[in-house]
Amino acid sequence: MPNKVYVISRLGHPLMPCSPAKARHLLDDKKAKVVKRTPFTIKLLYGSTEYTQPVILGVDAGSKTIGVSASTAKEELFAAEVMLRNDVVENLSTRREFRRARRNRTTRYRKPRFDNRVHSKNKGWLAPSVEVKIQEHITSIKRVCAILPISKVVVETAEFDLQLLKAVQDGRPVPEGEDYQKGEMYGFYNVRQYVLWRDNYTCICCGVKGTDKKPVKLHVHHFESRKHGGNAPDNYGTLCEDCHKKFHLGIITVEKLRTRKRRSTRDAAFMGIMRTTLIQRLRAAVSIPVAEPKGYITKATREELLKLPKTHTNDALAIAQGRHGFGIKEQTCVVPANHIYTVRPVRHHNRQLHKATILKGGIRKRNQAPKYVFDFRLYDKVLYQGKECFVWARRTSGGFLLRTIDGAKVKDGVGYRHLALLERSTNYLIA
Repeated sequence: MPNKVYVISRLGHPLMPCSPAKARHLLDDKKAKVVKRTPFTIKLLYGSTEYTQPVILGVDAGSKTIGVSASTAKEELFAAEVMLRNDVVENLSTRREFRRARRNRTTRYRKPRFDNRVHSKNKGWLAPSVEVKIQEHITSIKRVCAILPISKVVVETAEFDLQLLKAVQDGRPVPEGEDYQKGEMYGFYNVRQYVLWRDNYTCICCGVKGTDKKPVKLHVHHFESRKHGGNAPDNYGTLCEDCHKKFHLGIITVEKLRTRKRRSTRDAAFMGIMRTTLIQRLRAAVSIPVAEPKGYITKATREELLKLPKTHTNDALAIAQGRHGFGIKEQTCVVPANHIYTVRPVRHHNRQLHKATILKGGIRKRNQAPKYVFDFRLYDKVLYQGKECFVWARRTSGGFLLRTIDGAKVKDGVGYRHLALLERSTNYLIA
């Protein structure tokens, strides 16, 4: 059980947390009420002085996981790891597939109603996959500020040299000076032209050249699908028309045609895009000071002064205690939180009306289930055989699929009579 209960004043202002024993007395005496189960938060029903101590929130920004740690100079009050959504690209790609299929069907002509190309109207436009992660960073910080009296926010946003990373992976010389003005595709019109030149106009499967006496049509092949791998040059390879057709028919099963040439730099690119925007939006969204330290300072603070192993929450604690936070300069013992929360943002609704697969008799099954099935909603936190888990899928017959917050399967087909509701679902799962 967590050793801290978070407290909100009668006026709605966050106060310093108290012990579970004190919270129990306040609840028994009807001086407080429970407003949130996870993390356990109570609200006072009487007036108080609202005295608080300096509390600094450290945030280790990331592309897949955010580390969050709120602490005083001597004790960590809150620690959490936020798992960011990485399904936006796949969802948008699936939507594009459905739209193209609908346009190719024999249907009535519909005039265009409006120009919905946002990037042509707004110069500050960001890709939805980037936008949602920036919003999750800001929302996570606001949620902590709602239960603790945060006096300062310190956010570390990493910076990566993508051209240096690519050069090291390819075994090329380290770029210097003007090399940074000449990217990988410098001098080429598009990705296809560059990939054909890079592969010497030769099929990487059978070795036939497009410049031979017998004309050969060359294709540019995605090693990973565009939905998952994108359109980066390292995700392309040159194949002749015959090999490309055989590969997609399953006749050729060469593993190298499924693996991209270098490790994806999508996460590093995201961090470079979101750095400036995150700090600007955060300063506009919260009314408390926001600072931005450097990564090497955080590492030195964590290893030399706090003596902590490498984790997202430990990095966040080092950020809060470091130069831009409490400014510790000698080895310090900060009492860590005995419970690290896991937060996972989810979406409740799918706008797709029907299943893609058409059943026998031309029946198109609806994709959306009722909001409540036997009084349980998607992502409700339930108790099953003494274990807390989440409703991940439901059947109208009363069978439920249960998983933990990280997606690990607990059991499928559990009857609704064996479940006890703990918390109604929100857009953020917390465990």
